[in-house]
Amino acid sequence: MARGKRRSERCTRAALHSPGRPGVARREERLRFWELIAAGRSSEGAAVEIGVSQPVGTRWFREAGGMPPSHLSPSAGRPSGRYLSFEEREEIALMRARGCGVRHIALHLKRAPSTISRELGRNAATRNGSFEYRATTAQWHAECAARRPKVAKLASNEALRLYVQDRLAGQVTHPDGKAIKGPKVAWKGRRHGPRQARRWAIAWSPEQISRRLELDFPEDTTMRISHEAIYQALYIQGRGALKRELTACLRTGRALRVPHARSTGRGKSFISPEIMISERPAEAADRAVPGHWEGDLILGLNSSAIGTLVERTTRFTLLLHLPPMAGHGTDLRQKNGPALAGHGAEAVRDAIANSITELPSHLRRSLAWDQGAEMARHADLKILAGLPVYFCDPHSPWQRGTNENTNGLLRQYFPKGTDLSTHSPEDLEAVAVALNGRPRKTLGWKTPAEALDELMTRTQYAGVATTG
Repeated sequence: MARGKRRSERCTRAALHSPGRPGVARREERLRFWELIAAGRSSEGAAVEIGVSQPVGTRWFREAGGMPPSHLSPSAGRPSGRYLSFEEREEIALMRARGCGVRHIALHLKRAPSTISRELGRNAATRNGSFEYRATTAQWHAECAARRPKVAKLASNEALRLYVQDRLAGQVTHPDGKAIKGPKVAWKGRRHGPRQARRWAIAWSPEQISRRLELDFPEDTTMRISHEAIYQALYIQGRGALKRELTACLRTGRALRVPHARSTGRGKSFISPEIMISERPAEAADRAVPGHWEGDLILGLNSSAIGTLVERTTRFTLLLHLPPMAGHGTDLRQKNGPALAGHGAEAVRDAIANSITELPSHLRRSLAWDQGAEMARHADLKILAGLPVYFCDPHSPWQRGTNENTNGLLRQYFPKGTDLSTHSPEDLEAVAVALNGRPRKTLGWKTPAEALDELMTRTQYAGVATTG
């Protein structure tokens, strides 16, 4: 075989199978796939929407470690105009089939004739022994030639790889050097359900490892690696540097990355758009109309909790006694059974209903709560107490600012790190009386109890006058 000839001209191989669908079509599908993932869709749902099978979508997601490859990310630009596009190759194939010459094709595409000549010689289809030009085959040849496989730094630098592995998965030891035996953690391809136990290891974070290298090896520039490269070595299949089992050493324990939109988009099944805080009556915002409440739980040791309800206009506070149920701390919790700690959905619903129904109906207009699972039975409150519940946006405590401020005051009586189940209903009532009897600057130095009594008296007098 003579040297210097084009690859297609010196090809003597037997007929090959078709390269299949052009890579550019698959690229468009993958672009759309990662756009849907970035919007919070699951890999299976995104695959179905773009018209590929669910296993294909799952494989794309897992091979990329849960994040789009750089050339498929939304911020990645289109291929440079320096190279022929798939559309141009289709034009070349059509014009070639009509018998057009190289210069005519070049003039039509506004390309140099040498570019068209090289394209016809390099990327022609040779599976039939001839040199027929097909756009799909030419695109496949071009993409294969454009690949630039690069060995990962952790795979080529053994000293660096050992340094990273030791600080991710090294044993925890006593000061005397004796190793501490920890729990055995089985690596899972994808973390399901509750957070799994972490590997009993030194477990520095990738960023800590990356920054520490500069201090431990100030003169050796080969001992440098970014924390992103460490994450990619852990998450992306085929990197061949670090074992994916080491993901159990990370703080999150994730075997795959989770797109930001997917994590923030996780909502509770009992929350719908019509009961979000944005749909709450506008009168609640200016505090002019009483009867709008804010609620939350303050938590203590041993899963103990106390419920708090604060009226927005008067700052009047109600405390909910949530004692632990029988068997808490001793018996195993029954699957899908009640929360033995005492602040499950049913317990919180009953406590709110028992407290709030003691007030007149015009003081039970709405209740704002965070998206905690303890409010899963919120619909029952509207039936039992006539109190509609509205939920705040995730990670937005300022939407319940009055309640957050009151909880801060309550920590004077119920400090953090203490068991709140030791307090009796009488204790909670005494604290509520003390808090409601404290003068407030925002109320013109009236107490919340005085402000509530004034409202109730005014409403009662208005009702009598109307009747008369």
